[in-house]
Amino acid sequence: MNEWQNRFSITGKRVLVTGASKGIGYTTSIVLADAGADIVIVGRDKNDLETLQKKILSMGRRCISITADLASLEGVDKIGREAIDAFAGIDILVNNAGIALLDPLLEAKVEDWENTMKVNLRAPFLLARHFVPGMIERGKGKIINLSSQSGVNALDDHGAYCTSKGGLNMLTKVMASEWAKYNIQTNAICPNVILTPMGEKAWGDPKKGGAMKAKTPARRFGTPIEVADMVLYLASDASNYVCGEILMIDGGYTAI
Repeated sequence: MNEWQNRFSITGKRVLVTGASKGIGYTTSIVLADAGADIVIVGRDKNDLETLQKKILSMGRRCISITADLASLEGVDKIGREAIDAFAGIDILVNNAGIALLDPLLEAKVEDWENTMKVNLRAPFLLARHFVPGMIERGKGKIINLSSQSGVNALDDHGAYCTSKGGLNMLTKVMASEWAKYNIQTNAICPNVILTPMGEKAWGDPKKGGAMKAKTPARRFGTPIEVADMVLYLASDASNYVCGEILMIDGGYTAI
């Protein structure tokens, strides 16, 4: 293996990916397994997780699946407990799971606001508290938070979502500030619209989607593999001096 391949390899690393049953999480899990990692996949859809698990096992990697609801404290505790029991620790935490419940602010339901914060913001914080003590003990670790360009720029009807992702960006910086001294790098990735089931639901209307593409210099939406490859970079030793960054993958949307 060439030196550059060594720098981007994560062979033998233990990775946990939330929201793995679909979209970015599904693709990311496959990319990280292909790069050598053993994977804990987390989601709510047991059947989809089982399909993904079989695929990763066929690649010669270890893989366990955990069905849990990140909106509940019990679900987060279950993930932390079962992942540590199975792999004796996690080296790379990918906080990918997220929900988008869209309404104008004056029509938004309080329950939707609270559930958005639980999944998009509270769960990454609590999962990190499960796994960071082990990272500190081993003297290294990676946390990759999947945020959004809407955590930087406001979008109509996305009040709870934008707020949760803006909070996740700041949480990322605080994690970096507190844990970088232990050789733990924490970063956030902020995609524009990505063509996942959730992205299609929010932006599939040609009128709405077309207007968004027109605001994007690249004139297109992104694909899950483009995000997954950035996750791989941040998971690898090639990014060891990248810490506390809010990295845009947005086709130039935030450049103008």
